[in-house]
Amino acid sequence: MSTELSEGQDLDGLREHATDGTTRPSDICSGTAGSSMASIAEYYAGKSVLITGATGFMGKVLVEKLLRSCPEVKALYILVRPKAGQSMQQRVSDMMKCKLFDRVREDNPDFHQKIIPISSELMQPGLAISPEDVEKLTGCINIVFHCAATIRFDEPLKWMDDGIVRDITPRLIGDRPNTYTYTKALAEYVVQQEQDKLNIGIIRPSIVGASWQEPFSGWIDNFNGPSGVFIAAGKGILRTMRANNDAVADLIPVDVVINLTLAAGWYTAVHRPKTALVYNCTTGGINPFHWGEIEHHVMSSFKRNPLEQAFRRPNANITSNYLINQYWILVSHKFPALIYDLFLRLSGQKPQMMRIFNRLHKAIGLLEYFSSQDWEWNSENMSMLMSQLTPEDRKTFNFDVRQLNWPEYIENYCIGTKKYVLNEDMSDIPAARQHLRKLRNIRYTFNTLLVIFIWRVFIARSQMARNIWYFVVSLCFKFLSYFRASSTLTN
Repeated sequence: MSTELSEGQDLDGLREHATDGTTRPSDICSGTAGSSMASIAEYYAGKSVLITGATGFMGKVLVEKLLRSCPEVKALYILVRPKAGQSMQQRVSDMMKCKLFDRVREDNPDFHQKIIPISSELMQPGLAISPEDVEKLTGCINIVFHCAATIRFDEPLKWMDDGIVRDITPRLIGDRPNTYTYTKALAEYVVQQEQDKLNIGIIRPSIVGASWQEPFSGWIDNFNGPSGVFIAAGKGILRTMRANNDAVADLIPVDVVINLTLAAGWYTAVHRPKTALVYNCTTGGINPFHWGEIEHHVMSSFKRNPLEQAFRRPNANITSNYLINQYWILVSHKFPALIYDLFLRLSGQKPQMMRIFNRLHKAIGLLEYFSSQDWEWNSENMSMLMSQLTPEDRKTFNFDVRQLNWPEYIENYCIGTKKYVLNEDMSDIPAARQHLRKLRNIRYTFNTLLVIFIWRVFIARSQMARNIWYFVVSLCFKFLSYFRASSTLTN
């Protein structure tokens, strides 16, 4: 979500809205929109921008894109909280060392001077911003990008006694699949109630994935969403997933979302629409790609560029049938996990594979609702916004998903998980391929031993089993003879 504020006093209105739910109309002014002919980079030049969620996946990409494509932006104030034993300064320092900022670093080694961290906690009253920082922000902020959000689909609701909330949550969310979608809709409703008082645009992305083009193809830094599923498939851990092969997998690259966000911020400020526009940032209605196609290209990509120390060869299958999916979970997930954990116990190591599979099942279970259905999104506002851009801005802030080549994107996505999430070296691919060949040979040997075992236990000891076996073999020979005779006659 982006909000355009005027110089000097608008943050007071935003602060009051955050603390007591009211905003005075006089707090929102309209004196900084600028010329309607200004390009996107020209609009952001000289502006001070406030960003929430800047240390998260999408927030980092937004910060990088602003610094690189709007180099004259004055300052980026980012709200940060201490986390996992790290101070605010440590988190920001680690963020700026990220490979994501390499292109910015080349152009401007001192880019970090434009990033100003502000200690904050969004769950606290007044966002836990100190009075001194409130005064500082009130005097300079022009634009707010609100990117902060929980990424857990099953996050418990919090506003009263936990037991009461737990009991009423199913009735609150109704037909929605989880608390994530419910709170997103709730937040949009609250924001739209204030649209007469705040100059707002709402960006509504679908399933956000790795970067398409910027700052380089395939960049991703987390296991969330499809990334963890792709990695599990590449490692040979994931063997089955419940989804509709023919359903549209509405993936959207993160750089497309950020380009659209910056363009929407510019349009909201310069053209000042009478109502808050909602931009459905999706691909399904413009350039559809299906779950069955994703499965094919992910498997192909990881066979060409395998992950190191794979558990098994990549070979996941998608099915929409619940019983078939449960069968394969038992045969291809739980049974191998039990055997492997038994091996670890016997060798004096701590069992871990069943725990990994349980976490995987929970993750893909949360995705099933979205991977088993189709949705149609209205992309008119996205198309309208594109028509308002100059040819140069369309290149610099490209969100035209019609240009997206899906097989190439999926290939780069898979490589990105290998390089940036798992930190694996691409020079080790020959060794990883050799490891896959070793796994293939182990599988063939195991299958051969299994057939011999079945023969010895059942067929060799039972006349009826032998008769059935000989009947099946004779049918196979007859079929082969018929096929050869037909081929000879044809030739």
